[in-house]
Amino acid sequence: MSPVLIATLRVLAAVGLMLLNGVVLIYMLRKVLGHLHVRLGPTELGPAGMFQTLADVVKLLTKEDPTPGMVDRVLYFLAPLIVFVPSLAAYAALPFSSSIIAADLDAGLLFTFAILSLVTLGIFAAGWASYNKWSLLGAMRSIAQQVTYEVPLLLAALPPVMIAGSMNLADIVRAQQGSVWFIVPCFPAFLFFLVAGLIEANQTPFDMSEAESELVAGFATEYASMKFGLLFLSEFSNTFVFSALMVTLFFGGWTLPFVPDALLSGVGGAVVFMIKTYLVIAVLMWVRGTLPRVRIDQLLSLGWKVLLPATLVWIVITGLAVKLGPALIGGVS
Repeated sequence: MSPVLIATLRVLAAVGLMLLNGVVLIYMLRKVLGHLHVRLGPTELGPAGMFQTLADVVKLLTKEDPTPGMVDRVLYFLAPLIVFVPSLAAYAALPFSSSIIAADLDAGLLFTFAILSLVTLGIFAAGWASYNKWSLLGAMRSIAQQVTYEVPLLLAALPPVMIAGSMNLADIVRAQQGSVWFIVPCFPAFLFFLVAGLIEANQTPFDMSEAESELVAGFATEYASMKFGLLFLSEFSNTFVFSALMVTLFFGGWTLPFVPDALLSGVGGAVVFMIKTYLVIAVLMWVRGTLPRVRIDQLLSLGWKVLLPATLVWIVITGLAVKLGPALIGGVS
């Protein structure tokens, strides 16, 4: 088969997965928040509340799409694409199973972080081009969040990399099979990754770049119809990618305890991976519907004064464990 055709099919599969994830995650969010906040629409409208999601999709496709008169038209129209394309490309290195990987990259973890960092440029472009002070404030908050938490997020992902000896995401999953070394050293790193990832994915209680109660809709205030839809499809997609990375780094990816890898090498492994990822997403939505939004000064203080030093200290501890642990165990035995 032609390499061009293979690449095209993989891109189309990623687009299809991204769109399907968007619909599923909208439905999940409506259901979770509907039950937590006693909202009748998502729980009563149609079979199992499905008509609420259908109404959301129809609204996005048919809503009027005005363009404000004072916007920077080039950036205004490009911003949703600048946000959407990196969110799509981030699917490339995710190992759904040992045989279902769009791009099995040696530096897959680094690629995913690097490509997701471009999303902030799109958010800033949307805020700057909108000629709206609320949009600009939301964009500037987004930059502050990204600068503060990109480094702790990457540092929190290093302990699994150090133990596995690879930045290939599939290799990190394989290193977790039957290894007790991933449990104790990686648990604090998992907590750091969870907090930093919530902030990077712009999830409540850290959704400061949107903050409806303060900034209307933040960077997306002047967007409507499918431009708005692309921005928030990307946000849902980033939540999925973050959850998938967490499953890959800390929860064994497509593997299951006491189940031979040969049984989960194809579609079965992908099913296990998706179930784990959606369980993580359900927990994130539970957090979203439970906790109040923090202040921006609290958000930045947590990153610079707590999370960054803590991740650095834990990397040192993990390094000592990786170097000295096997020798100590060998000496005891």
